[in-house]
Amino acid sequence: MTDDIRVLLVDDQELFRAGVAVIVDAQDGMRVVGQAGDGLEALRLVEEVEPDVVLMDIRMPEMDGVETTRQLYQRDRTARRTKPLRVVVLTTFNLDDRAATAIRHGASGFLLKDTTPLMLRDAIRTVHSGNAVLAPQDLSVLLDTQFKAPRPVPVAYGSLTDKERQVFAAVAKGLSNTEVAAEIFASESTIKTHVGGILRKLSLRDRVQIVVFAHEHGLTR
Repeated sequence: MTDDIRVLLVDDQELFRAGVAVIVDAQDGMRVVGQAGDGLEALRLVEEVEPDVVLMDIRMPEMDGVETTRQLYQRDRTARRTKPLRVVVLTTFNLDDRAATAIRHGASGFLLKDTTPLMLRDAIRTVHSGNAVLAPQDLSVLLDTQFKAPRPVPVAYGSLTDKERQVFAAVAKGLSNTEVAAEIFASESTIKTHVGGILRKLSLRDRVQIVVFAHEHGLTR
């Protein structure tokens, strides 16, 4: 079906890719559209098969998952895609520093390689909708190790309205639209509009990048 979530698998272990492919293809509403054994092949395949979600191994020969993610999103800024590209990093280590760097470069979170099929399915759906695939607390821990000295706040942040700043602060804490709506007494559709305005004014891609932006510039304190 054309509405299926299109998934690209990137891992240097063919057996692992084959197992993940079986799991993904067994889910309703998603299918594997390609597999790559390293980052260089992944860059080529993204252009060829146009996936919605990339499951990216963090440690690979030729080009690792961090650099591949960086280059993917560098290209994505100029690509005329009808839908945003999402990357989920796969790692064997919890709170992996490399995973944190990949998130800074645009990844929507990470999963451990021993995750369950159910969690993998839910993660793909979650990032496809623009959310992170790890708990806000874990994401904060990861990013705090990356940004020990906050950078100056960009001028663009000053263009946010008072209401947008309220929404920004709530999203930066990892709240969903439903939770933000309850916190500031507004409808979910209004929150969605405010989030769209924030992303546009700050030139950010999704809610995960709002969290990264907040930590990078010391706006979580």
